[in-house]
Amino acid sequence: MGMRALIATIPTQVVTLIETLRCQLCDESFIARHRVRPQDFTRQRQLTFPLVMLFTLQKTVKSIQRHLNEFLDELAGDDLFGSVTPGAWTHARAKLKPSAFVELNVTTVLPAVYDSAPGRQMQRWHGHRLLGVDSSVLRLPNHSELLAIFTPVTVSNQNGQTGVSYPEARMSVLYDLLNRVGLDGRLEPSSLGEIDLAIEQLALAAPGDIAINDRGFTGYRYFAWQVKRGLHFIGRCSTASFAAAQELFRMNRAGRSITVKLFAPSAERAELEGLGLPVELTVRFLSVRLPTGELEVLATNLLDEQVYPTEEFLQVYHWRWNHETFYGVMKGRLDLENFSGQTEEAVRQDFHATLLLCNLETVLVGPTEAVLKEQSSGHQHAKQVNRAVAFHALKSELLQLLYSDTAVKTVVEKLQRLFCGSPVSIRPDRKVPRRKLSMHRSYYFQRCVKKTVF
Repeated sequence: MGMRALIATIPTQVVTLIETLRCQLCDESFIARHRVRPQDFTRQRQLTFPLVMLFTLQKTVKSIQRHLNEFLDELAGDDLFGSVTPGAWTHARAKLKPSAFVELNVTTVLPAVYDSAPGRQMQRWHGHRLLGVDSSVLRLPNHSELLAIFTPVTVSNQNGQTGVSYPEARMSVLYDLLNRVGLDGRLEPSSLGEIDLAIEQLALAAPGDIAINDRGFTGYRYFAWQVKRGLHFIGRCSTASFAAAQELFRMNRAGRSITVKLFAPSAERAELEGLGLPVELTVRFLSVRLPTGELEVLATNLLDEQVYPTEEFLQVYHWRWNHETFYGVMKGRLDLENFSGQTEEAVRQDFHATLLLCNLETVLVGPTEAVLKEQSSGHQHAKQVNRAVAFHALKSELLQLLYSDTAVKTVVEKLQRLFCGSPVSIRPDRKVPRRKLSMHRSYYFQRCVKKTVF
């Protein structure tokens, strides 16, 4: 009964968000902006504009025909529904621009997160928002249209190249590491460098944000772009990077902090000046010791050691792992690479719909997370929502949530009860050794162990 009482009050911001999404899906101006041709979605068909969007958001690993039957059966309620073929679905989705999911994310969901932080306290570090920008490659369906647009990768084995190719894309997401929301997502050919993508996406960050980067993102040019945009940065250095970093690696002592001036490479100086980038930077290098005993060196332009103590940076950099687990959710739990179509539009729709769904889940789960935290405050281990359960519940109730006359509070309360039904314990001190990947273990996991979300 304690849980029942605590979740009885649904945050007003959550109700407003869902009501806004319901209206936008049926708004004529919104539909006009995101249909391919003016005549699309003007005739009365079973697969209308909002239903095509919701069917894409509810992406499943089931066959298209089975998913269509279940989807239409839920819509029909107690009535009989008219059958729709996978071919009809393919024609319907070809009329929808992927930008529809992008607009809903940028103009509706993200403001609900940052303007009011529904049901939870916004998490920051020393008042700064922590952002990660990283990329991951995706294997796309082997189709001639995708091979012509994305990067073809030739398959090789022990005998060399096989002559078989598949298209590969690079997804890059600007991600709020502490508040679990993706601010921007890009899907480009994998041949496009991740640094170039990151520079473009950091234009969406706000002055004062801190970008936390892996060691592939610690060149002078990348630092200079972040400084120009008013951002702070924390980057992991390799053993062959800047001279100051090499010196700290040589010393092999944690807790060291030195501040030096970096100068633009002479070969790039004129180009950097032409771009309006600084040719001189003041950067602080500091060393931290990982639990494994390995020394890491970080570079940052947070120079005040009193405000930003060296000993805090180990935890701060550890939060970058949230970005990796986010990609794990997209590619693992939500089976992003199991695309529902073989065209460029289908692939982009699935990608942007998955990002929107992740952000919507974050907003809806927020109040339940707060309840679990409060109820488990006296326990040995705090509780949190099981993400697999949350995504399954959200996909199952998507039509009730965004395409029904049922009161929003009623649907959200049902979702919250599902969210808190099987919480998991947070064990921050538990260390699971990372075993070397083998094809046998990977195949066994995919075939016999992995459970699908929907």
